[in-house]
This record gives sequence, structure tokens and C-alpha cells, in this order.
Amino acid sequence: MNLSLEVSAVETAIQAESLVKTYPKGVTALDGLSFAVAPGSVFALLGPNGAGKSTAVKILTTLTTPDAGHATVAGIDVLAQPDAVRRTIGVVAQGSGVDIQATGRENLRLQGQIHGIRGRALEERAQELLERFGLADAADRVARGYSGGMQRRLDIAMALVHDPAVLFLDEPTTGLDPEVRADMWSEIGVLARERGKTVLLTTHYLEEADQLAERVAIVDRGQVVAEGTPDALKRELRGDAIHVDLERESNGRVTSALAALDAVRDVTVEGRVLRARADDGGRAVPLVLQALEAGGVAVSSVRVARPSLDDVYLKYTGRTFDAAEAESDHS
Repeated sequence: MNLSLEVSAVETAIQAESLVKTYPKGVTALDGLSFAVAPGSVFALLGPNGAGKSTAVKILTTLTTPDAGHATVAGIDVLAQPDAVRRTIGVVAQGSGVDIQATGRENLRLQGQIHGIRGRALEERAQELLERFGLADAADRVARGYSGGMQRRLDIAMALVHDPAVLFLDEPTTGLDPEVRADMWSEIGVLARERGKTVLLTTHYLEEADQLAERVAIVDRGQVVAEGTPDALKRELRGDAIHVDLERESNGRVTSALAALDAVRDVTVEGRVLRARADDGGRAVPLVLQALEAGGVAVSSVRVARPSLDDVYLKYTGRTFDAAEAESDHS
């Protein structure tokens, strides 16, 4: 896929050009990362932990500076005019910014005061946000008693107090249970569709990027390796994905068993999981099973699916998303 900045002639809400950031001991967090975000859209930076997503957000939100490269937010240079950028953005970091000793309303008041909002305007804005995020009934309760989902909704409400044009959400649903995460996706979608906000979301949840983002940039080792709409990225992969769970690890025998099969391609084996692609998965599966049985490879289950973002990640990086996460955990 063409990795040039693809946001046509419209003015970009966020633009990152060839960002480089290194840390002590030669750790390269960003290695020429580039992408652009159209106004009023949800854009996802998708990648495993350690891919460089949070470093990119820190640069774009003026919390750190790049070693090289250029970035703008709402047309404002993040290096030349950091104060102006801060007035234009809202940020929800990975860690909650909620003061758990204060009530929900008090958290919103404090955030508003930081942005220079006072009096009736602040009270009305706080009440509006409490109602929008389903927190009105708990507004005057101390936030220590809020659930994780409630605290996260309050985080987003706090980031919106000053009505920013651009909202940064850094791993906003990490640690939430699936039902609460789905509710959060709905809230985030509304921000762009109905409120006209530009939302940049970082995530390591494949489904989250697929569900929420109009465009996705897949980030690997500090670079954007693929960018496009989720559907367009998946359409690049012809045919079906075949996933085979093996009874035991047997990499060499799997490769040998399938070597002569023209019906399958892009065969990879990680541990006890075999992945391959085929133009017609339904027709290819019997051939795959027959070849594996002949090669002495025992199979516990097999399934055929349409391409996923995990398959896209595998294509562009040579490893699955889970393998990249594991690699990051051990680095």
C-alpha cells in the first residue's frame, strides 16, 4: 500500500512527518513515522506495546520533542507553538487523570478552571458532560467509588471540558471488561460523528481499530508499515485465511507437508498454530488436512475466515500480532 500521506486536498487535523525519537541505550522508539489525519474523523494507530504509538502521542501533545521530523496539530506546529497546541487539544493518557479523592463534578470544575472557564459557564459545561457520559447520578460521589468504566468516561469528559478540536486517546480501553469496552467504543464514535471532533486513538486491540477507526495506521518498530481503511487493508489479502491448531509443535514437518500444495500460500507456523491463505478456503482445507496427515502432523482444529487486521499485520511485519506482543513483553 502507498504509505504517502493520503488525506487528499483537505486540511489535515494532525500531520506527522518522518518523526524520529531515540532513548538512552540506543532504544529507537520512532524511526521515521509519518501519517496524516483528516478533520472530524477517528484515526487509529494500531500496534503492539512498544511499537512507538505512545511516543508519537507524546510528541503530538507537546510532552516530548522528536530528534528529527515535523508535526502539526490543527495546523499548528507542535515545536514552534506548543502552548497554542495545548489549547486546541484534549488528552486522555493511559493512566487515569481522575483525582479519586474528589467528586466527578469537582474533577470537571478543576479541569475547566485550568482552561480559564469560570462561573455559570463552567457549571453548565460540567453538567452537560456529566449527562452526556452517563455520570449525572454519580456526579457528587467521590470518584474513588467509581468503577473502572466510570473513571474512564470521566477521563474523557475532563479532556472535553474546553471543547477541543482534537482529542487524543492513548489506549483508552485497556483493562476494561468487554462490555464496558463496547460502551466506550460507542461513546468515542459519537464524538466524531455527532460532535465533529478529530480523534486519534492508539490501541493494541485489533477489534477496537476495526470497529472504531475510519483509517488505521499499523505501526511496527517505530514506523507506519501500512495505512488505509480497515476494509481496504483487508481487501488487499486475496481469498480466505486458514487457521490450523496443531496438537504439538512440528514446524519442519508442517512446511514439508504443505510444500507441494499449490492451493495454499503464505504459510507460517508459530508454535502450535499454522496460518495460510487460499483463494477458496473451503476447497483448500481438505487438501491441507490430507497433506498434514500424510506428513504425520496431528491437527486438533481448523477454521476458515475472511481476512482480519491480524492477517494484515502478519503480511506487513512477518509475524502475528500476538507474537509481536510477546516479543515486546520479553524485550
